[in-house]
Amino acid sequence: MRICPSCRHELPEISRYCSQCGQRLHADPIEAPPPPPPPPPRPILGPGQLNFEFLYGMVAMLALAILFPPWETPPSQPPEFLGMHFILTPPTLDAIVSRLLLTIELVTIAIAGLYGAFLFRQKP
Repeated sequence: MRICPSCRHELPEISRYCSQCGQRLHADPIEAPPPPPPPPPRPILGPGQLNFEFLYGMVAMLALAILFPPWETPPSQPPEFLGMHFILTPPTLDAIVSRLLLTIELVTIAIAGLYGAFLFRQKP
């Protein structure tokens, strides 16, 4: 391969003119400079990249969601939301924990916590 002295475009050995810039090629070939070394790879996850305060807050919110679950009336009564009360003190004696609402609450907290930890991550 030949290198054009004007635009540094690589050309076949049989070329007399550069197909890129039109410069006449000399008989003596020009050596191409060695390519620069590739940059070192960056680590994908470095220390302190995620915002751990958000993750700790997410764990605390998940614990509070389990300690104060959403209560509802028993299946024998018409469905009614009875509010958030401590796990050992239901709003009424026959109230039950709403598994559907608790699942929605836990998943929402987990997704929001992970998204917040990623969104507000500390850039190196």
